[in-house]
Amino acid sequence: MGSQFDLFVIGGGSGGIAAARQAAKYGAKVGLAEFNRLGGTCVNRGCIPKKLMVHASHFFAQMEDARDYGWDGGELSFNWQKLLQMVHQELKRLNGVYLQMLAKSEVELFQGYAKFVDDHTLEINGQQINADKILIAVGGHPAKPGFPGSNLTITSDDMFDLKEQPQRIAIIGGGYIGVEFACIMNGLGSEVQLIHRHDRILGGFDRDIRTGVEEALKQHGIKVCCGSEAQKVEETPGGLKVTVEGTYNQTCLADVVLSATGRRPNLDRLGLDSAGVELDELQVAVNKYNQTSQGHIYAVGDCANKLNLTPVAINEGRAFADTVFGGKDRVMIYENVPTAVFSTPEAASVGMTETAAYEKYGRGIKIYSTNFCPTYYSLTSRKERTMIKLVVHGETDQVLGVHMIGDSSAEIVQTIAIAIKMGATKADFDATVGLHPTIAEELVTLR
Repeated sequence: MGSQFDLFVIGGGSGGIAAARQAAKYGAKVGLAEFNRLGGTCVNRGCIPKKLMVHASHFFAQMEDARDYGWDGGELSFNWQKLLQMVHQELKRLNGVYLQMLAKSEVELFQGYAKFVDDHTLEINGQQINADKILIAVGGHPAKPGFPGSNLTITSDDMFDLKEQPQRIAIIGGGYIGVEFACIMNGLGSEVQLIHRHDRILGGFDRDIRTGVEEALKQHGIKVCCGSEAQKVEETPGGLKVTVEGTYNQTCLADVVLSATGRRPNLDRLGLDSAGVELDELQVAVNKYNQTSQGHIYAVGDCANKLNLTPVAINEGRAFADTVFGGKDRVMIYENVPTAVFSTPEAASVGMTETAAYEKYGRGIKIYSTNFCPTYYSLTSRKERTMIKLVVHGETDQVLGVHMIGDSSAEIVQTIAIAIKMGATKADFDATVGLHPTIAEELVTLR
């Protein structure tokens, strides 16, 4: 028999590490397997490196703003290789932090793929591991479309390893990943075309965010082709030729074509059949306690059939450990989870969209909104606007949702999410004194 563990975690991403450390705090003997760098998608190929690139993409516009405020600087230049070097340096540091965290928690780390032998046994690099409880936290990976020439496209993972900055980039997909990279590359000076098969970008967000961000992208020079699909990609002497059909029937040339059309869970090599774990379409089926069809096997994060966000995976992992090893009955609550798109301009939401509120409550909904140019842009040639929208239940006066586009949207909505979670009413907002002059004060002055 192999090593014995109270808990064995498959996957060293956000959810897996959170669960492992929390279980270890309760005295469980915990092992964890990860075949790649610790931190998962968020740290290595997602949230963190992408946000660093978002910051980089803003500096040119901010330096131009500085001139309008009286600053006088020389010529600006951008070094793509330097940016990626610094990004990878930071990721290496974070990987080291995660190693230290596991070591401090006395979680035993196994480098390699874990595969089920049976429902209590895993095999890693030829070694068999036996565990009382097993947590699947393997995350996901970008999926490419199946059209001819899709092998010529890259995914979001590859964006952080490009040797040179593409002068022309075509992005297939108008979800948050496609939109964020469109804005990043546009801000860094690349020519960008965004191709999206639906009528509006950012499906799932409130309609005012969808239309507002799309209009802003176009104003910034990004060519947005909604209602259109890429049919094929071909190599030509002038670059990669993308054939587009739909509302826009055209071809475009690009140095790089990014496929941002969705993600799939990393389940292929797990051997779930050997463990008797059932799927819900492509993801692992779990109940409210993140239990699979096998009661002692659990799943959290992007591989499970819940909400795919890093903070959600972390909370799922901790709730699992609290319940199973800490003696607390705790589940993840998926209502009123804030989310953001780090586009330019930034957008963020918490709670119900206007459409969802009307579908649930009918005409008993009140909408309060504003659209304005913040003080910062009063002296600049740029006139970026901010939109704030409150969705309110007419009978109870409860604020059901807040939606925002503009500078610091994510930071503001993160804070206001506390009020939404607590059931704040519009009267509570109105009774709160604004902090002047700020963007966020508009939340409490809407009438």
